[in-house]
Amino acid sequence: MSRISSLLLMSAGLAALAACSDNNPLTQVPQTPADQQSPEHLGIVPLRGVPLTPRFNNGNELNAGTTGGSLTQAGINYHGGPVLQAGTKVAAVYWSSSTIYSGGPTPGSNGAGSADGSNVGYFLNHVGGSPYFNINTSYTNASGTAIVNSVSYTQYWANNSYNVPGGKTRVSDAGMIAMLQNGFDTGKLTYDPNTLYAIFTQGTVNLGGGFGTQYCAYHTHGTVTVGGVAKTVLYAAMPDDYAKASSCSSGLASPNGDPHADAEVSTLIHEIEETTTDEMGNAWYDSRGYENADKCAWTWGTTFTTPNGGVANVTLGTKNYLIQRNWLNVGSGSCVNSF
Repeated sequence: MSRISSLLLMSAGLAALAACSDNNPLTQVPQTPADQQSPEHLGIVPLRGVPLTPRFNNGNELNAGTTGGSLTQAGINYHGGPVLQAGTKVAAVYWSSSTIYSGGPTPGSNGAGSADGSNVGYFLNHVGGSPYFNINTSYTNASGTAIVNSVSYTQYWANNSYNVPGGKTRVSDAGMIAMLQNGFDTGKLTYDPNTLYAIFTQGTVNLGGGFGTQYCAYHTHGTVTVGGVAKTVLYAAMPDDYAKASSCSSGLASPNGDPHADAEVSTLIHEIEETTTDEMGNAWYDSRGYENADKCAWTWGTTFTTPNGGVANVTLGTKNYLIQRNWLNVGSGSCVNSF
């Protein structure tokens, strides 16, 4: 995804906050020094129909020769940073007082991802090992070992108790990190350094301050304390995309008759694969700063009509989904939906 510097994000956030009414506050949460950070939003899914803003525009790879960068490989370069080479894990945090997606976990519960009966849960339980996620095997770690075609939906927490946002509440990154910290502290979540904690909200809750105006979702990282030790946590801000359907959904008929979940999985997989190949923002991206899924955002490839009259481009298990393509790092490179 296109990177936005912390400084720009802070400036935009302050401007947006000044324009807010008292009924649209930035969520305030108890903060520790580790929470008082302004993480870079690495994985921004752009608004549909709005071009990404390049981070780099000099036409050359930034410091490719001095930061472990390689020669251009199919239009995207490696910069030496870590990737989730041995398999990607995902934890879902449903942050709402009520069930966000039809069939999803009961508010207040937590458990194994296999118990999530929503279409989002089904997607997470079936995308690993698929021809679609296999695209990511065209990327490697620093040793040249290919990324494994594996996504494990390990756990969920339907958080209806800790600082639950509602309405148009703007939630800062510090607020999201503090919420995750509470999950680890209370045992509702298990910490793992190779897990992406996907934070879902309902309606027009504004995760990060730019939902629907600057982006549809993003991935980044922060710091939590586990067992008295500071740890890096990978997370994704995943607002309810269908609440901003004109900007953050495909505009096409829902393949499962579940437009909120169907819109969400398209941006969710964008964040998952970019976290997999660029978890800290210093691994795989191109000369403009675009990560792999950025290069193919809001493109679908070959589609088909589903039994309910919806539009899809992949089948996972027994369900059909319409998800954004990913960049294949082979040959001259291309946007594809299978490999």
